[in-house]
Amino acid sequence: MIRKISYVIAAVMALMTFQAPAHAAEDIMMPFVRATDGSGSVAATSADVAAKLTAAGFEIVGTYAPYPNANIIIVTNAALKATAAKSEFGGYGVAQRVAITDMNGSIQVGYTNPPYMAAAYQMDGDLADIKSQLAGALGDQGEYGPAEGMTAKQLNGYHYMFLMPYFDDPNILGNAKSHGEMVDRVEANLAKGVGGITKVFRIDVPGKEETVFGIALKSDQQDQDDAWIMNEIDFKDVRSTAHLPLEILVSGNKAYALSARFRIAINFPDLTMMGDNSFMNIMSSPVSIQRAQTLVAGGIYKGDGKAAD
Repeated sequence: MIRKISYVIAAVMALMTFQAPAHAAEDIMMPFVRATDGSGSVAATSADVAAKLTAAGFEIVGTYAPYPNANIIIVTNAALKATAAKSEFGGYGVAQRVAITDMNGSIQVGYTNPPYMAAAYQMDGDLADIKSQLAGALGDQGEYGPAEGMTAKQLNGYHYMFLMPYFDDPNILGNAKSHGEMVDRVEANLAKGVGGITKVFRIDVPGKEETVFGIALKSDQQDQDDAWIMNEIDFKDVRSTAHLPLEILVSGNKAYALSARFRIAINFPDLTMMGDNSFMNIMSSPVSIQRAQTLVAGGIYKGDGKAAD
């Protein structure tokens, strides 16, 4: 059953229903891992990190500088691709992100936590070996992100609160006659910058008709601009820059995207609904992002989860 509701109604419900979940301490995971910090500049640290990732057997599929003080390196490898191929929509977890951020003159290096992402994206495998490989290459000062983490079980069925979208409530962006036609359409429209969206990376999941595109949102319309959104939600001393970039997934002959209400919440689950640095401040962003993604897929926006050629 598709669980959809307007964001404003959900905000009201949150004030009455939201409670922080309890956890078993040994099972807690957080979305990001802090690597060994860099020195010098973002550019110099990025070059050093890229060399270490390549030496560790990772394939660099793209880089993204969403704002002047940050750079993100996106990687995959054969093991990630093989795991992604085992589950429906596993392509969302086929890439891991490593972010280099200048925070008041100090260079922070952080990366997505593979087991956290594997649980959130319901993958067939926990990607623990991938975490070990990243830690071996870049260091591991501990997991971070929200004030409180979640267990694999909680992540597997996560939604921010009552009546908000789950992982299996994706936005359907458009349809084509074949997988190849839809991939070519998305590729061409990203090259044109349709909807203010461009391509950061593309990974074809082996053995199945599934392709994931990492996308850059750089728009004069601030509510669909990565820099503006991150300025609102990524405000802690240790930055969560590796949240970016978002994705468009082509599976079969359809293009999908995770609702921003899920995709943002999974990495920032402790954001308050109202007040400073809250979801309310970016209330219009999920719809604006979905509309732009739908244009890229050649669909017609009809509301959450609904699109057609």
